[in-house]
Amino acid sequence: MLEHRVSDWNDAYANGANIARGDRWPQAWVGPSETFRNALSASGLAKLDVAYGERPRNRMDLFFPDGAPKGLVVFVHGGFWLQLDKSFWSHLAAGAVGHGYAVAMPSYTLCPEIRIGGIVEEVAAAISEASKLVDGPLMLTGHSAGGHLASRMITVSAPLSSDVQARIRNVVSISGVHDLRPLMSTAMNEKLAIDETEALSQSPALLRPMQNARITCWVGGGERAEFLRQSALLANIWTGLGATTAAVIEPDKHHFSVIDGLADAGHPLTRTLIAA
Repeated sequence: MLEHRVSDWNDAYANGANIARGDRWPQAWVGPSETFRNALSASGLAKLDVAYGERPRNRMDLFFPDGAPKGLVVFVHGGFWLQLDKSFWSHLAAGAVGHGYAVAMPSYTLCPEIRIGGIVEEVAAAISEASKLVDGPLMLTGHSAGGHLASRMITVSAPLSSDVQARIRNVVSISGVHDLRPLMSTAMNEKLAIDETEALSQSPALLRPMQNARITCWVGGGERAEFLRQSALLANIWTGLGATTAAVIEPDKHHFSVIDGLADAGHPLTRTLIAA
């Protein structure tokens, strides 16, 4: 019999401290993102800082292929709902753009200025606004906290219209946090302020998926055990609730490198995201 009990929840969710030279991120993403953003802007294939709401961070960047888009991908960034913005991730649009899809990348208001439930509302507003600008199917993806937000959009209680939800063809949650309850035991919760009510209402793993939901839970093989567990958890539970699910552990990837595949049109992560 193998027993397991988490004794240090802060360490369980600490990524940089448990990755060799983990302090390189998020700065390592700044240069590639700026280069990609500038290149598409110079070609007239980017719309930057498009407003989707009234708050200062209610802005998104959109990147377009050369030609009519086949559909729309929305990437939701991570940072434990506490940090970062859309500018760190622009280069991750390259894979989907290379396949002919437009990509929207929103920022959102951060905790503690807002609750996680409020961020869910903002991300839904961003998706709704982007869907007005690009026709065709919708694919949603997000990393870490962004994986939570992306998967939350295909629950029955998501703050999206039925018309927008009906356009969602696929979701890929990358290293997603799908059950918020463990975070109530971390020091982060001083700012996140998650309570039992919010955890129950905002955790995708505790909610019912929408009809015809399709999700892949993608995680790196070198990640913290909690991220591996959180990824497997949602795929397991939603399989039993009628969703089409897959769980992928990408070997030799940690929490920061696991998103790299989105920048490559030929990588299995990108191909999974846009799969028909």
